[in-house]
Order: sequence, then structure tokens, then C-alpha cells
Amino acid sequence: MNSTNVKAVNTMEGFSARPRIEPRDEIKVGATKIAIQDLDFYYGNTLALKKVTMDIPECQVTALIGPSGCGKSTLLRIFNRMNDIIAGVRVEGSVKIDGRDIHDRGLLVDELRKNVGMVFQKPNPFPKSIFENIAFGPRIHGMNNKTELRDIVEQSLKRAALWEEVSDRLDTSALSLSGGQQQRLCIARALAVGPDILLMDEPTSALDPRSTSRIEDLVDELRGDYTIVIVTHNMQQAARVSDMTGFMYEGELIEFGPTNRLFLNPEKQQTEDYITGRFG
Repeated sequence: MNSTNVKAVNTMEGFSARPRIEPRDEIKVGATKIAIQDLDFYYGNTLALKKVTMDIPECQVTALIGPSGCGKSTLLRIFNRMNDIIAGVRVEGSVKIDGRDIHDRGLLVDELRKNVGMVFQKPNPFPKSIFENIAFGPRIHGMNNKTELRDIVEQSLKRAALWEEVSDRLDTSALSLSGGQQQRLCIARALAVGPDILLMDEPTSALDPRSTSRIEDLVDELRGDYTIVIVTHNMQQAARVSDMTGFMYEGELIEFGPTNRLFLNPEKQQTEDYITGRFG
């Protein structure tokens, strides 16, 4: 039986549905990196996001949680304009990164996506060597110096905690790696072009528990150097890895704030009901 009371525990089963989180010091929210104001998003005539307003802080981890179809991934894909490839979409309101609206006509989408890397739910390495997977992005952006490319590949793999596992087989196919290794390779590939922001859409949902733990450890290592926004259905994961959390439901941002507060003392009853398992 689930409970909607923050203090309540089912004494018969000795179990509370509320995700367990480790006590942490209250975080100091940094300067805003991504500012979303009154954002509406349409698929044709269907309103998918409704008046979303939030300030995502730089160099911290922000998690987006909520039931399937609530708009989490749609919002994430707006940040690097991945939704642009879908016919009939429309955006109203503003999304600013470092103070500039990402929908300004003068903004180059390629430059935006260089600055805003993305890791998808399922690992998607190119059918190329490990080296060429990492070197692909820098080459696209004009890097052709072999020595500099080797340095970028090495540093990116080290940042993704993969270098020691693959340094002696960079010429082998990336498809020969395990699922967890492939996902870290995709993270390294995103980091290779020097982004400020890393978007992660359910990055561990296709992985085993050990690989999931490695990815979560990696997210922890990258915080402070990158602004990370992660979509997850796993509330325990959100509680473990994030500094800030936003709860979404039916296209609306219901509540947003420090992860400790949102999970332990939410302001909205709807948030309380979701995190304690009453619905979702």
C-alpha cells in the first residue's frame, strides 16, 4: 500500500514508497545556464508543453522526472533543437542559453548542438572504430591535425572513464564493446567537441545494474565541469545523481527545486503523490 504522507510509513510491511536519498548539504544554486520562460510546444495542433518556466543552473545536475508521456524528453530535445526535424512543431515562449534565445534566426543550429551535447536512451555508436567514433565530431568542426585529434580522443575517453578499458584497441569496432561501454563511448563522443551542456535522455534504461552504477558515477565526476540535464523514470536515480529536480505531469512543470527538498518536503500535493507511488 502506498502512502501520500511525507512522514507515513506502512508499518505492516516496514516499507515507504518514498525514494531513499542520502543526506546532503543544501546546495548553492549557481548562475542560470538555461532559462525557460512561458514555454509552449506544439506537435501540430497538440499542445505538448504548457507554460513551462524554469532556470537550470550551470555546472550542476538537473533531473526531470514524471510519468511516461509527460513531456520530459520533449523538453530536453528543445534545448538543442532536436525537435526541429519533426514536421509541424511550433514553439512559443523563450529558451535562452547564456542569455541568448536559441530560436533567434541568427543562431546557427550546428553551433548550438556543438555546445549542447546529447546522449540517448539506447547506446548508438557509429559502425566505425572506437577512435573514429570520438574523432568524428572534431573532424566535422574542422579539426584535422592528427596529434590534436589523438589528444582529444584520449582526453574524451578519460573523461568518460573508458580510456583504461580501450586504450590498446582504439582501432577495433565500437560495436564490439559491451552496452555499458558503448554508452560511455557515446558520452565521450559528446564531450569530444567541447560542449558546456550535456543532455542525457534515460541514459541507463537499457543497461544492467553494474553499468548503470558506472554511468551514475561518471555523472557525479562530470558535475562541476558541465551543466547536465538528465531525464529519468527512475526516481531513486534522480535522488542519487541530481542537485535539482523538476517534476512534470501532462506537459506542465508541477514543481522544481533542490532535489533534497523536492523528495523530502515537496510543496505540491501532486508531487508528493507521485514520488510516494500513488500514481505514475
